[in-house]
Amino acid sequence: MEIIKKPRENIIQDTKQYIIGAARNLFSEYSYLGVSMDDIAKKLNITKAALYYHFTGKAEIYIEVLNNVFDKLSLSISEALSEKTVDKKLHKLIRNYLDFGLKEKNLVKSLMLKLSPADPQIKNRIAQLREQIIGLIQPVIKEMSASKKITRKVDDKLLTSLLVGTMNGLILEYSFLNKKIKSGKVADQIIAALF
Repeated sequence: MEIIKKPRENIIQDTKQYIIGAARNLFSEYSYLGVSMDDIAKKLNITKAALYYHFTGKAEIYIEVLNNVFDKLSLSISEALSEKTVDKKLHKLIRNYLDFGLKEKNLVKSLMLKLSPADPQIKNRIAQLREQIIGLIQPVIKEMSASKKITRKVDDKLLTSLLVGTMNGLILEYSFLNKKIKSGKVADQIIAALF
């Protein structure tokens, strides 16, 4: 029987993903400022030196976690785009965004609401991710305009920003009050108010 060894690069990548997963849970629960490298090391039952072998510091881990969260949020938004009608796309997009935002708590708050640390590298990455999210949602708003669902001429980017701002405000409020959200019902109300 032949033993197959994983290449060293795969082991390192697996370890990095394991660290990112644990850090994601901590950041989601306690925010960036509430988590230290020591906390991450303790959660993983490893030394801080082992963490520093894989990452230069907490900011690098946080950026990787934000990238991971953004990828999952993008998938959730993209899933909504597969709906047949623009009404269903918009409804599912809002539902998915709200459900995801409440599940990820502090990570989405920092990504979407700029509740971030002062580190310029993190702020720049958050700004880039925010623009990408607007870019994912804006085509649905354009489609609403094109289908004459929006009767008055409104700037698509502005309307997209209003929608995202509304959803972010609800995520903040519901998570702050630790309330559950009925995302389908709330999606109907947002659509009625904005469109």
